[in-house]
Amino acid sequence: MRSSAQFAVLFACVAYASAGILLEHAPACPEQYGVQAYAHPELCDQFFLCTNGSLTVETCENGLLFDGKGAVHNHCNYHWAVDCGNRKADLTPLSTPGCEYQFGIYPDSSECSTSYIKCAYGIPQQEPCTPGLVYDERIHGCNWPDLLQPFCNPEAVVGFKCPTKVPANSQAAKFWPFPRFPVPGDCHRLITCVEGHPRLISCGEDKVFDDQSLTCEDPELVPHCGHA
Repeated sequence: MRSSAQFAVLFACVAYASAGILLEHAPACPEQYGVQAYAHPELCDQFFLCTNGSLTVETCENGLLFDGKGAVHNHCNYHWAVDCGNRKADLTPLSTPGCEYQFGIYPDSSECSTSYIKCAYGIPQQEPCTPGLVYDERIHGCNWPDLLQPFCNPEAVVGFKCPTKVPANSQAAKFWPFPRFPVPGDCHRLITCVEGHPRLISCGEDKVFDDQSLTCEDPELVPHCGHA
């Protein structure tokens, strides 16, 4: 979001505008090139948009609000992620089957799930979590299953049960209290145990898991995973 001085200039334009209409007789945008978005001083579901010096007042889609940070759709963010302060917003749902709001993220099941529903224009689309994660309605995103106990069973999600102890001279013991274990047939991920529960971890881009050292390495250092 821009400076208060720029807000004052833009707020003076409100009398000239309605949502989405070009303001032909309004004062000029603070910047004449590029695209800039500015918060409306009173309404959280509207904002000012300058496109190469042309000013319009835009309205966020149903379920979205403006905070200057969101990029879900047309500079707007999910309403639960926006702090409106004293700005007002119309949060009346325009529901369709599977979508409370036209834009939103929702659970796809009343049980622990490794996927969720993402709505855009009122159309629900099932989206998978990263392997090893489950949908957490509290954060509107995916999370470690052990953080959602007893709702979720991390052993069932990851497919691994952490041992209560490991041999003292083993490689896994070097990482205690977070012992590591390989995932059979998977060169890119490992399992680490946190407070006795498994988490599936990715080595990240351009790295592979060495099941001997139990560390993520460059592919050339792990011959059997070099072309994985």
